[in-house]
Amino acid sequence: MGENTNENAPLFQVRSQTEVSAVPADVYAVISDLPRSGEWSPECLGGEWISGAPGAVGAVFRGENLRSEEVVSWAPVVRGKWHTHAEIVAAEPGRTFRWAMHDSTGTPQDSVWAFDIEPAGPAGSVLVHHFRMGAATEGIRGITAEMDAAEKQKFFTDWAGKLEHDLAETLGRIKLVIEKN
Repeated sequence: MGENTNENAPLFQVRSQTEVSAVPADVYAVISDLPRSGEWSPECLGGEWISGAPGAVGAVFRGENLRSEEVVSWAPVVRGKWHTHAEIVAAEPGRTFRWAMHDSTGTPQDSVWAFDIEPAGPAGSVLVHHFRMGAATEGIRGITAEMDAAEKQKFFTDWAGKLEHDLAETLGRIKLVIEKN
């Protein structure tokens, strides 16, 4: 879903899920290893832990990203390579792994990517990938600063579609990574 006009509703809230033929602990071991995210993310090429214990709450990950010209091509979004910083805000092995995107001052924003894992049968899991942006981030404010109301609505609709596609694609790739082992 795109932008919600309810003042208290999230700006973006999207989710996707898939079943994986692996127990929750094994799924968690993969999805919490953010330096490997280049194996499954449509935009993140990977990166490195720059502070804290890798994968622990409070740790900060510096991601390297790449976005093509075709992604919501009409909007003034970042293209090519860029870096992000994200802070782990939840890390419960076998259950949940979440990170909040930092702004340019290093402050976590209300922009959280997450994986939740539930057992499914004796040797499987349901992996849910979701993203929630409660308030416009520094980046979204910059992208939409010069847009009129109709352009903003189009952007939020188009960007929500991009996010939904990316979540589903990420899960498909993670499933392949985990199940080929």
